[in-house]
Amino acid sequence: MRQVIEVRKRWPLRCLPPIATACVFLLCAIAPTKGQGPEVKVIEMEIGDNMRYAPSVIDAEPGQKLRVVLKPVGKIKALGHNFVLLKQGTEAKPFVDKAADATEQTGDIPPAMRDQIIAEIPLVRSGNTGEVTFEAPAQRGEYDFVCTFPSHFKLGMKGRLIVK
Repeated sequence: MRQVIEVRKRWPLRCLPPIATACVFLLCAIAPTKGQGPEVKVIEMEIGDNMRYAPSVIDAEPGQKLRVVLKPVGKIKALGHNFVLLKQGTEAKPFVDKAADATEQTGDIPPAMRDQIIAEIPLVRSGNTGEVTFEAPAQRGEYDFVCTFPSHFKLGMKGRLIVK
């Protein structure tokens, strides 16, 4: 009987080191994931044959990390779409008018126009996806995003990032 009592008294002491070690490993595993910075807000943006971004409005905080995932889901496979977020003060229509020809030919924005862009996803065809990760502007306000493929902007393919 005496041996059983002694074993029971020592049992908590024997288990303490393995439990402490397990706790340290768990804390180490959790710490890096919390310390990697702010969370990224993911916006999954679908485009159908109706030439509309869904959603067409994105809300963000100044400096918030955003990831836009562009998913053309239309049935017309030949259509390509892109996502171009313009700097504040850039007029959408004149920008699209200048960029449309290059977008149709190369699928990309001309290098001389890049200083007017915050972020972009190059041309993506139905069935594929494209994405971009960026920080929302530090200045509060409204920022236009557009599709520069010819005629898509005229048909209503535009939206707005609102930084509150």
